[in-house]
Amino acid sequence: MKYLRQILDIALRELNILRKNRIYGFCMIVFPVMLVLFFTTMLDDGIPQDLPIGVVDQDNSATSRGLVRNLDAMQNSRVVYRFANVTEARNAMQEGRVYAYLYIPEGTAAKLMAGRQPKISYYYTMTCMTAGSMASKDLKTIGMLGSMAVGKATLSAKGATDGQIKAALQPVTIDAHMIANPEGSYNYSLTTVFVPGILMLFMALLSSYSLGMEMKFDTGKEWLARADGNIVVAIIGKYIVHALVFLLVIFAFLYYIFDVLHFPRLGDTWSIVRLTLLQVAASLGFGIFTFGIMPSLRMSMSISSLWSVLGLSMCGSAFPILGMDPPLQSMSWLFPLRHYWMIYQATVLNGFPVIDVWFHLVALVAFTLLPWFVLRKVKNAMLNYVYIP
Repeated sequence: MKYLRQILDIALRELNILRKNRIYGFCMIVFPVMLVLFFTTMLDDGIPQDLPIGVVDQDNSATSRGLVRNLDAMQNSRVVYRFANVTEARNAMQEGRVYAYLYIPEGTAAKLMAGRQPKISYYYTMTCMTAGSMASKDLKTIGMLGSMAVGKATLSAKGATDGQIKAALQPVTIDAHMIANPEGSYNYSLTTVFVPGILMLFMALLSSYSLGMEMKFDTGKEWLARADGNIVVAIIGKYIVHALVFLLVIFAFLYYIFDVLHFPRLGDTWSIVRLTLLQVAASLGFGIFTFGIMPSLRMSMSISSLWSVLGLSMCGSAFPILGMDPPLQSMSWLFPLRHYWMIYQATVLNGFPVIDVWFHLVALVAFTLLPWFVLRKVKNAMLNYVYIP
């Protein structure tokens, strides 16, 4: 009972600090809400649509105009410019006005009718990989549709049946299945990693910031005195408030994406709750650990922010870990977000049992326990260190 009373007393003290210092309110509530609305609104359509495309149609035939209409009708592309020559189109792409352009040379329709295999060209920029890849996909589809239309007309004129025409034009039928994200939505894949990743960044930052402020204003001795010098009780009392606030924010975010926006998931509620608890505990533990190894407000926050930001690249959501060099693959284990993302994919998104990713689960528990190795140093910093700006 003595320890519980001390934890409650320290928790009320910390709650009062959070109420007085507006930085906590902004980083714990205001910014996460803005972050969620930003990502879910920006990616509301799922994938980029109506990407600006240019056309250089020097043939100006019924066939070429049909290709341009088909390109404009595609979901991802929109023909916004018709250029007189390739030079104008290339300049427009270099200036960023279009992501790609289609070049149809003069005599394309005539060569098609004569069976002489005309060439149409398309150029796309990979400065923005997402836009370039999607534009090139649509342009490639247009080229294939044009050639298939001519082939169909030719075979039909020779008396081939519909089945024979289909078998000749597409001898192998592709049956593709996009597992876990059937709509190919960027919202489903990006929001579920960037928002938790940035929240983990703020949890680590604020845990380091909280200890640094105790040292800066020389209130660490009074904080420890409330726990009779027991650093474990002092840490639990201080960070239980941080954990509860972040848990409420994250659970609200999860309710919004799964129950309001209907993000896909096969995992049960317990898998979400378990992962959220580990996410908060590991992030707070990492922030306390960084302050323990570097008892300085500025340095500990710098380490926490740097490591958390790197985690967004090293978690494997944007660039696959298995495609990285072996040293980087090993280094990815040092980032909490990597383990969060792997557990999320397996247990929440695909509904697999947690035993399949037990090693990532153990890693998050290890991040939670990291402060245990620096508690004595944190206590020593509160009692003896002098704050240096």
